Amino acid sequence: MEGGREAIAPVRVDLAGGWTDVPPYTEDFGGEVVNFTIDRYVKATTYESSVKFSFGVPSGSGLGSSGAMNVARAALASPGGNLESIAEEAYRIEADAGNLGGRQDQWASAIGGFNHLIFFGDRVERMPFEPMRSSRIWLRKHLLLANSGITRKSGDLHESIWSRYSESDKDVIEGLHIVRSAVKDMATGLQQDRRDLIVDSMRKTSEGVDTMAPEIHDPFREVMDPMVDSGMVSSWKAVGAGGGGFTALICHPSSTEDVRNTLKSSDWDVLEWDYEDEGVQIL
Repeated sequence: MEGGREAIAPVRVDLAGGWTDVPPYTEDFGGEVVNFTIDRYVKATTYESSVKFSFGVPSGSGLGSSGAMNVARAALASPGGNLESIAEEAYRIEADAGNLGGRQDQWASAIGGFNHLIFFGDRVERMPFEPMRSSRIWLRKHLLLANSGITRKSGDLHESIWSRYSESDKDVIEGLHIVRSAVKDMATGLQQDRRDLIVDSMRKTSEGVDTMAPEIHDPFREVMDPMVDSGMVSSWKAVGAGGGGFTALICHPSSTEDVRNTLKSSDWDVLEWDYEDEGVQIL
């Protein structure tokens, strides 16, 4: 590869359906997610025969940075390549390395913007999806991404969930079904500016995760539960598998600054973000 070429790939925020994009759930039932990309990137730079990376978010944050890393790597290897092919190559790189995750991270990072994706086995279908401008403005104002600093190995969380799934654990299967059932409301809410549906979808997603494995959310409850009980936070969930310490929370419209102050007093960091409607780019 020519020296000095660079590619940037955005990270994603999973709003609903995360976990259901992972095999074998995709093979047994089919998965579905809604996500969007933000203006934080993984940059890949070629140096003679090697590729080096820089991260715009903490590595392992739960925002899909490893997927973005491999999307940027795959884009450099196939400049001008089809975005879906780049996403699949990035997934293959991770699968070959033993990653137990699904496909939503790579597809979101390669394509960019808002995505409504359906997963059947190894097949991915992009649904027509265009959130209303008013929905985007509202979400941008009231959705906070907060870093608790509490990190665990996402691979360990995945291994626990999918080991129990392989044993037909009823709580894991029921939880995954609940998580997937929340996706329709999220998609409808964004496309019709039904903010109640967006909030309910995130709440339902969180309930599904708690049904699967309450320990995923347990480290965050001491800070989050009082804000929910007081009405400051309408709904919240772990970002990604929950290992990176990030949560996504929707604030009550009158409480956004109070939530920011509460998070700050708890030594949580709020990640400033904006939308990124482009996917991977070669600079």
